Amino acid sequence: MRPTEHGQPAVAPATDTVTTVVHLVRHGEVANPGHILYGRLPGFHLSEAGRLMAKAAADFLAGRDVTVLRSSPLERALESAEPIAADFSLPILVDDRLIEAANHFEGLHFGVGDGALRQPRYWRHLCNPFRPSWGEPYTEVVARMLAAVRDAAAAARGHEAVCVSHQLPIWVTRRWVEGRRLWHDPRRRQCALGSVTSLTLVGDRVTGLTYHEPSGHSQSRVAGA
Repeated sequence: MRPTEHGQPAVAPATDTVTTVVHLVRHGEVANPGHILYGRLPGFHLSEAGRLMAKAAADFLAGRDVTVLRSSPLERALESAEPIAADFSLPILVDDRLIEAANHFEGLHFGVGDGALRQPRYWRHLCNPFRPSWGEPYTEVVARMLAAVRDAAAAARGHEAVCVSHQLPIWVTRRWVEGRRLWHDPRRRQCALGSVTSLTLVGDRVTGLTYHEPSGHSQSRVAGA
């Protein structure tokens, strides 16, 4: 079902009582010496620290009943999925619905007092923080993420699945599950690099959520993450 702007989940009759867990793993740190908002741009790979974060996420999941592994098509997500694939002897299935949110500032420096914010031609993209006007609407991000989660849950029915994605898609999905409004302060996202946000589903209904940072607390505000 399509989410609303305020993150209110729709209620439907339960027809399946089988419990499945879907782990939403955020990729590790990316090598980004230019400090641009890389978004969906190709060619951005994990840093050495990012590879350690990916391994920490895989170690955290070790011993779980993971039977399905899916990933965003972007390099940093696929590389973060590799140690999980190795540990569970699973193929990595690319799911385009797990991709980073589209952003009009992709490829630019974006910050207060510098970069794109100093150029009037970009100001029109900042007029509506609730949609948001600078990129893919939050409701559309949540709709595609929930579809990906439910498909992964169906494939892993009664077991566990891992979906490797990105900060904003994971965070707004969590906000929807928790019944919170989708617009938010990006500085307050609880979705650190290499983190694991786990959704428990009964049938296709999300009934529980937990959050872990296997790499320890880390800076979660990273351009294009």
